[in-house]
Amino acid sequence: MFDAAHPADLVIHGPRVITVDPTLGEIPRARLVIHGGRLVEVGPDEPGVPLPPARRTLDLSGRVVTPGFVNVHTHTILTMVRGVAEDMGFAPAYTPGVPHGHEVSEEEAVALARLGAAEALLFGSTLINDSYVHADLTLPAMGDLGMRVITCGRIHDVDFSRVHEGIWEHRTAIGERTLAEAVALHERWQGGMDGRLGVELAAHAPDTCSRELLAQVAETRDALGIRVNGHLSQSLKENRRVQERDGMSPTELLEEVGLLGPRFTAAHCMYVSDSDIARIGASGTNIAHVPRGNATGGRIAPTTRLRQAGANLALATDNMHADMVEVMRWALIMGRVQEGEVNDTWQPHHVVEMATLGGAKALGLDAELGSLTPGKRADLVAFDFRRPHLVPLINALGNLVHTAQGRDVETVVCNGEVVVEGGELCRADTAALLADAQSAAEALWQRARAQV
Repeated sequence: MFDAAHPADLVIHGPRVITVDPTLGEIPRARLVIHGGRLVEVGPDEPGVPLPPARRTLDLSGRVVTPGFVNVHTHTILTMVRGVAEDMGFAPAYTPGVPHGHEVSEEEAVALARLGAAEALLFGSTLINDSYVHADLTLPAMGDLGMRVITCGRIHDVDFSRVHEGIWEHRTAIGERTLAEAVALHERWQGGMDGRLGVELAAHAPDTCSRELLAQVAETRDALGIRVNGHLSQSLKENRRVQERDGMSPTELLEEVGLLGPRFTAAHCMYVSDSDIARIGASGTNIAHVPRGNATGGRIAPTTRLRQAGANLALATDNMHADMVEVMRWALIMGRVQEGEVNDTWQPHHVVEMATLGGAKALGLDAELGSLTPGKRADLVAFDFRRPHLVPLINALGNLVHTAQGRDVETVVCNGEVVVEGGELCRADTAALLADAQSAAEALWQRARAQV
């Protein structure tokens, strides 16, 4: 297929490959041929068989390659509260003295979003599903790093400028504005940057969106042919507010307005009843499972029961950190805590699939992403397994989930382009990126503390 006059774009040879493709399985020593942003060949690297001509060839012997991680729920700008919010309990952003989304300037939003996106990319996430503020500016700024980004500003009609004062007021004008901004974002950026950019409708949460706004989101979803994500039963406070306001659980509300289902990704789902779990499972709703973030707050989502009911489980880092390897480990551990034993319900292959193919399915992209399958987009991550904590290599899946770290990522390829090499960003000045984010966070905290 390829010759000197018509070389492949990239050939990778020598690594052990975890394909997450049931027909290919794990390949002890593999060859991957990439051209036009897609995987052309994924198979054994046979001794004596010459490599095809390529514009670039990488020998990744001693590495383990996986599909790029699909991180289905992030708020990159919330890196601004890293190291503080983890010890404040639920919703520190609703608390006086803490920076709030509506207080973030455009310049600060871009700086903090690039920090969160860079961290995610360096740790192996080739796609993040992000939502917060100033999405029209943060989306291209994150995309410039070379990764895939699906995003949306927060859709809500509660007045967030009053929530930290304990005042919850729904205003129609706010809902109209935030939904219109999401539609405009879709019109401008859907499919941008060679298909790496996209938009979902981020309906913030059932307690911050009125019934009327949630119904409008469902209608807009159908009109645009896209998907929706949002928080669901992430706190007892949310459950109580929706029960008082609408006389039902948040899950029942989403079902009534037509959002629950395979085109919806629900983040957290920690406080769901037996009835809620049955509804979520029967509808085929996707769950953005955030095991480390949940556990930091002293909570566990009933993931075993949700999966058994029929929900698709995907993994996410949420905010404050972006290490999907750590998230896989926490998902496995929290699953086993629920089971009370080690059994076949929770094994490393389950959480690796959640971090890759499960995430792609949640975003409607499993035909293009999530496994190293010929014909799919060339999104992959190479871990350096020549490190003491990853030797001996007997079971690659076991080592990856139990002892690897995001910091072991050496190379990241997205859409066929090498975007991380030698553990460094290829498209950005890391030192400048870090300095900009530090300055932005310091300014935000200074303003927030001055208000108390």
